[in-house]
Amino acid sequence: MAHPKARATDGKVTYPPGVKEISDKISKEEMVRRLKMVVKTFMDMDQDSEEEKELYLNLALHLASDFFLKHPDKDVRLLVACCLADIFRIYAPEAPFTSPDKLKDIFMFITRQLKGLEDTKSAQFNRYFYLLENIAWVKSYNICFELEDSNEIFTQLYRTLFQVINNGHNQKVHMHMVDLMSSIVCEGDTVSQELLDTVLVNLVPAHKNLNKQAYDLAKALLKRTAQAIEPYITNFFNLVLMLGKTSVSDLSEHVFDLILELYNIDSHLLLSVLPQLEFKLKSNDNDERLQVVKLLAKMFGAKDSELAVQNKPLWQCYLGRFNDIHVPIRLECVKFASHCLMNHPDLAKDLTDFLKVRSHDPEEAIRHDVIVSIVTAAKKDLSLVNDQLLNFVRERTLDKRWRVRKEAMMGLAQIYKKFALQAEGGKEASKQISWIKDKLLHIYYQNSIDDRLLVERIFAQYMVPHNLETTERMKCLYYLYATLDLNAVKALNEMWKCQNMLRHHVKDLLDLVSRPKTEASSKAVFSKVMVITRNLPDPGKAQDFVKKLAQVLEEDERVREQLETLVSPACSCKQAEGCVKDITKKLGSPKQPSNPFLEMVKFLLERIAPVHIDTESISALIKQVNKSIDGTADDEDEGVPTDQAIRAGLELLKVLSFTHPVSFHSAETFESLLGCLKMDDEKVAEAALQIFKNTGGKLEESFPHIKSVLLPVLQHKAKKATPRQAKYAIHCIHSMFSNRDTQFAQIFEPLQKGLDPANPEQLITPLTTLGHLALLAPEQFAGPLKSLVANFIVKDLLMNDRILGKKTTKLWVPDDEVSPETLAKIEGIKLMVRWLLGVKNNLSKSGNSTLRMLTAILSSDGDLTEQGKMGKPDMSRLRLAAGCALLKLAQEPCYHEIITLEQYQLCALVINDECYQVRQAFAQKLNKGLWGLRLPLEYMAVFALCAKDPVKERRAHARQCLAKNVNIRREYLRQHAAVSEKLFSLLPEYVVPYTIHLLAHDPDYVKVQDIEQLKDIKESLWFILEIIMAKNENNSHAFIRKMVENIKQTKDAQAAADTKRLTRRAPPLSQKLYTVCDVAINIIISKSTTYSLESPKDPVLPARFFTQPDKNFNNTKNYLPPEMKSLFTPGKPKAANVLGAVNKPLASAGKPIPSKSSRMETMSNASSNSNPSSPGRSKGRLDSADMDHSENEDIVSLKKKDKRDDSEVARDGDRPRGRKRGAAPSQEDDPGQDPKPKRGRKKATGAAVPDPADQWVEETLDGEVSMEKEDEQNSPPKKGRRGRPPKAAAAPKEETPVKGRRGRKKAVAPPPEEEAAGEEEEEEEDRMSEKVEVKPKAGRQARTPRRSQQRVEAPEATDSPAETTPQKRRGRPPKAAQQPAKTTPRGGRSRAAVKENESIDEMDASLRSVDDEEEGEEEEEEEEQEDTEYTSPKVQRKTGGRRNRR
Repeated sequence: MAHPKARATDGKVTYPPGVKEISDKISKEEMVRRLKMVVKTFMDMDQDSEEEKELYLNLALHLASDFFLKHPDKDVRLLVACCLADIFRIYAPEAPFTSPDKLKDIFMFITRQLKGLEDTKSAQFNRYFYLLENIAWVKSYNICFELEDSNEIFTQLYRTLFQVINNGHNQKVHMHMVDLMSSIVCEGDTVSQELLDTVLVNLVPAHKNLNKQAYDLAKALLKRTAQAIEPYITNFFNLVLMLGKTSVSDLSEHVFDLILELYNIDSHLLLSVLPQLEFKLKSNDNDERLQVVKLLAKMFGAKDSELAVQNKPLWQCYLGRFNDIHVPIRLECVKFASHCLMNHPDLAKDLTDFLKVRSHDPEEAIRHDVIVSIVTAAKKDLSLVNDQLLNFVRERTLDKRWRVRKEAMMGLAQIYKKFALQAEGGKEASKQISWIKDKLLHIYYQNSIDDRLLVERIFAQYMVPHNLETTERMKCLYYLYATLDLNAVKALNEMWKCQNMLRHHVKDLLDLVSRPKTEASSKAVFSKVMVITRNLPDPGKAQDFVKKLAQVLEEDERVREQLETLVSPACSCKQAEGCVKDITKKLGSPKQPSNPFLEMVKFLLERIAPVHIDTESISALIKQVNKSIDGTADDEDEGVPTDQAIRAGLELLKVLSFTHPVSFHSAETFESLLGCLKMDDEKVAEAALQIFKNTGGKLEESFPHIKSVLLPVLQHKAKKATPRQAKYAIHCIHSMFSNRDTQFAQIFEPLQKGLDPANPEQLITPLTTLGHLALLAPEQFAGPLKSLVANFIVKDLLMNDRILGKKTTKLWVPDDEVSPETLAKIEGIKLMVRWLLGVKNNLSKSGNSTLRMLTAILSSDGDLTEQGKMGKPDMSRLRLAAGCALLKLAQEPCYHEIITLEQYQLCALVINDECYQVRQAFAQKLNKGLWGLRLPLEYMAVFALCAKDPVKERRAHARQCLAKNVNIRREYLRQHAAVSEKLFSLLPEYVVPYTIHLLAHDPDYVKVQDIEQLKDIKESLWFILEIIMAKNENNSHAFIRKMVENIKQTKDAQAAADTKRLTRRAPPLSQKLYTVCDVAINIIISKSTTYSLESPKDPVLPARFFTQPDKNFNNTKNYLPPEMKSLFTPGKPKAANVLGAVNKPLASAGKPIPSKSSRMETMSNASSNSNPSSPGRSKGRLDSADMDHSENEDIVSLKKKDKRDDSEVARDGDRPRGRKRGAAPSQEDDPGQDPKPKRGRKKATGAAVPDPADQWVEETLDGEVSMEKEDEQNSPPKKGRRGRPPKAAAAPKEETPVKGRRGRKKAVAPPPEEEAAGEEEEEEEDRMSEKVEVKPKAGRQARTPRRSQQRVEAPEATDSPAETTPQKRRGRPPKAAQQPAKTTPRGGRSRAAVKENESIDEMDASLRSVDDEEEGEEEEEEEEQEDTEYTSPKVQRKTGGRRNRR
């Protein structure tokens, strides 16, 4: 036997024992059999078998020949590949093949055989697996490192393995592949870009989705080789990102996808790449920045990502993209926020400030997505979002765009239902979002019908889900109502009222369509269709659909019957749901999936269907109230005190008794209400009485056993209960019993006989009862009532002061501190008015006598006897009672006719009363009468006097009321075109003549040519004209101008003596009238571009106020002094956005605290109304037409930048520049000058007696009097009364004061308790304001302009009384009234300034609560008058820390 070496070199192939030669001369089957034996031999060999290695060397070389490598049979190739793999194992580390080309062919051959791994079900799969296992274990491919074509070999291997891997492979296959490929990366000198692409391409989303196993393989490979492959990955991204060499790889376009995948695989792979992304975030290419932002959003937002913590510079740079100029980038950042909040709550703080800015983004889509992001996170877990983020959603409920508002409202509703109703987050979460229910209901005050409909839907689906079982639903409603705030309660009441009203409209429509068709009925149907249309979204389109519905109702009896059932009072909730389903099914069409008509019908049905309240529901609600009364309810678990729950439950029942009276008709309900009448709680008994009044119309015949028990209770209440209970008891008897005359007589006679003026405490309830008897049965008690009024009310009660009033500096005290005698006098005044309203005629001249009595009370400041026994709070109460009584009588035509102009003017001056509460309550009564179109138009002119109210909130409220009344009248005229004959009493423009006449007779207007007084006139005129001229409908500006010019051709009808003088020179009173007309004309000219056009019609002037034009008198003279011309600057009047001063912007993070000047603004004497001359007018007023550029602003909010009343901005521009203030008295203070009329001064019997107010001023200036905090609001003024000259001017004369003209003391601004600025600091600001022009700046409000006479210096500046006496200014608080409190932190005011926005309707809703349901009923009017909580919720909340409130 030859030596192995020799045998190896002789070229002869040695085969294993039993194996014959393998050549092309044998069959395929035989070749396979022999190769299997060879494979077996090589498998059994190991590296230590040197002899065998030498023996079979030629066989190894033979198997690597092209014959085998290119053999057509796959089985042959597989067996050869297995042999070659073993050969590499056996001969390792040196391969028996020395030719580089041969090695390349062999490895490419083996790589091709590995494709067989793809079919895991193949019979040969195990051999393929053996092949893979062998080369992976031996790392056979490492031999190729020395080859020039190694990259090609490796690339082909990688591609093959990524192609064949599939879900049929087990973990071992996967592991061997990773081992094989990782050895090449880790032990090689380099990784080519082509090889890297082969790996990375599997990470691209498109490939990843096609072959998940290849992605997993690449992922495992990268994790295994992270350290080795990282430099090559870094180099790749550096070339593409930094150098822009996209040609280096086909994957360049997927570079951001790859970064994300690599980061998810192993963040260490990108240690050097992430800083490059920071550079890319600042790229000038929008698309590139967008791609990077999308990438980083995924990286930062990933669940387990710590990138934000690890790379803070990149995180901060990314946050900066929230403010990117490119909209899609900002949008992407906002979308990312929800994932970040959910996965990384610790980053919420960083996101909050940026989301705040984006919640005010100009782009609607971005604001919308801010809401979506926050709500999505909150719905997952409320703890993920902080209160600030929820407040952003809250703000957007008032967004300009409906889509954003809707998203915000629905988001809050879903959060509320999940965490409050379903209590998924526990009590803490429920408490955190307790404000949501109130906020959602507040939105019902918005004017948009879409908002209101959405609130109704939210209430029915999320707040009190209608699909709950009846008991559970009523329990939910019960506790919801008990925890709502005052405004939310009123909104909910209004919602039920509106739904009930719409039900009645639909019922009327059904009645009309069921009648025979005539021309009259067609007109009536059309009119009713128009009314219903206004209660649906998009009235323009809805009109056609409602017409179509009316036609369907005429033709389809089935639909008509279902709708009649739905709107019937007896319809149950289950019936309502069935009717809605049947109607929608009948009107729907499967062939028309999108049916606008059906959608409109659904809206209508949704509003009118009684899905919450029916007889069963009322019964369940009564039982819930009874549980609270018995102490068996879980009130405390619901977080509601039992007493509060009971009161709220009765109030809820009272409201429902207005809208669903039939649902109360059950013995069980009435018996429960009887039990409530016997409770000690006055409010509960009052509510029960009101419910009986509203629902007991058929009680006498249907429930006689209830009647027999109820009647004695009512009689007792009418005689002995509280005044309010007595009032409701009388009305219950009137509405429920047929023998009411007998019952009334049994009550009237003993009460009349028992009246004792010496015991005023026992007079209040009897007088209330007698007053309502006089209202309801005036004829029955005609004789006794007249005697009662004349002898008892007037002589014994009003004309006598039996009790000495408490001496106090306060102008107002709570009800429980008012003296019984004063309360009795107030009830006496009400009794007289109710008696006259019941009689409704003036045949006995009782009306004239009563009017004289009321005006005497006003003229005497409330002290009718002028004995000085009454205290100031009592006088304020009587002034208010007299003013409101005049307003009440003016609503009755027969009494309006006999009210003289002097009485009208005196009544108007109550709105300038020195007491804040008197002004406030009188303004609300005035608004209520005008709002219901009951008060004549001339009373709208009274609001012009509010221009001089020193309190900003009062001016703002007056502006709201005025604007609302103007809109109501215009809307009424649009809806009732046939009332053209009443145009004079309805058209808002006709308020201008009344305003001019009222201002011409203003007691403060003394000198015709006085500039300061004319400025006040101009301000008051602009208060009215600004709102009237906001819309130039039908060329109304020219109409107003023509009307004013016509006034100049007449004379003042009130000046009877002047009308007889026909001299060319106008009489003094008429000169005032003409001067006011000239002011009005100049305002119109400066603010209108159409004033010179032809007037649409000839104006009609009121004959009571102006004489007929004198044909011989052509008045073309200009009565204004030349100095006035500069005060009229051109400018277009803005639509009166009256919400600015009251509806502050919502609180927002980072909002600066108002500066001192802004805090002092409330104490300013200047009016909040913008003057025509205000150059800042166009800047300060928010107008719908001017807001398109800033859609992120709230619907009814101020400009956040200024943080102040828009009208204050306008007045800043109206300040006379550089006008100095002097400490010395002006010429009007000179005793030689004609003094101004003294209004409201009392008649003195002897020598001049120091006025208490003057004495108070002197003591204050000397520092001898300190005021309690509760007195600050109504402290007496430190200057003369309205219309009275300063004391400094009057004192030297030593004259006996005489009784002056009509009027009240001038209005005084209540000093805020928390005023943080001291007098010295304020005086310094005043001095600065004299020298420089003050312009509004962001973060600090400009001071209010000084528009009237000279100011006094601080009390410390001088000891001279003449110099320290403030100059007379109507409604201006003196400087000394401001209490220094430098160290006191500003509390209530700054907090109130950031309370939530509420709309204009909120103020009016407070005036038209459910108590106004029966418009003409006096007891509802009196209920509101008796309620001393005069303050509307809006104003009360904004100034709660500043004034005394009850």
